[in-house]
Amino acid sequence: MTKKILLLIVFVFLTVPLIYSQKERIEYLPNFDKRTLHFGYYLGINSNSFEINYHDQSGFDPNSPVNPIPPRDMFVSVDASLGFNIGFVIDYRLHKNINLRFEPGLVSNTKTLTFVDPNLNATVDGIPIYANSTNNLEREVAGTYLHLPLLLKLSTNRLNNIRPYIIGGVSYDYNFSSNENNGKDNFEGEFRMTQSNFMYEIGFGVDFYMYFFKFTPSIRGVFAINNELVEDYNPVDYPEYSSPWTGPIDFMGTRGIYLNLTFE
Repeated sequence: MTKKILLLIVFVFLTVPLIYSQKERIEYLPNFDKRTLHFGYYLGINSNSFEINYHDQSGFDPNSPVNPIPPRDMFVSVDASLGFNIGFVIDYRLHKNINLRFEPGLVSNTKTLTFVDPNLNATVDGIPIYANSTNNLEREVAGTYLHLPLLLKLSTNRLNNIRPYIIGGVSYDYNFSSNENNGKDNFEGEFRMTQSNFMYEIGFGVDFYMYFFKFTPSIRGVFAINNELVEDYNPVDYPEYSSPWTGPIDFMGTRGIYLNLTFE
């Protein structure tokens, strides 16, 4: 359902400017883009998931004392719910078609992780290793982030009251909900994520010049650079065994789509 909504939004993005530009119109805010510095704010929604890469198991040895629990059949499915974005815009004009933008804001979202066949029934001498673990198969990962993107905006020349653009850059996310330093881990029902994360972003949008302000819908992809996963501690009773939740995962990072409505 989320994918259908996003595809519909992309279709609207591509068709509305074409229709809107067919007629000659009164040019609103003719001097808006001549200002060196201006401000605004944005509201939006996001759909954040995770890109997950797993360790290579081609050389797996079931008799190895390092990790005798085979994680090769394990994978994680991610169910992402829609979250919200809100923040401010600081725009600095570098050139008539190039702007440097700083868009500090708050981002909130929730993901549910489902572990499929994570070998949680493993035993040693007939004794279950993870019998005391809480809710073995699902983890809810909720996050509220301070989102600090620094972006370069490349715009076309203005056509009547519209102006398409592409945008890209890097961002820093501070996760207020991080439990990175929590003494508990998945063995006690806590899936831990890092507190500080770096992203790169790329997207596009269309500026609509209204009578009193500029209105801009935009779509942006956001992708993690660093690994956001905090690995579990090894089982207390069997320290030579790695965690079936985090042991098989090599990289886990945000992969999201942001839809923003900006007012400047």
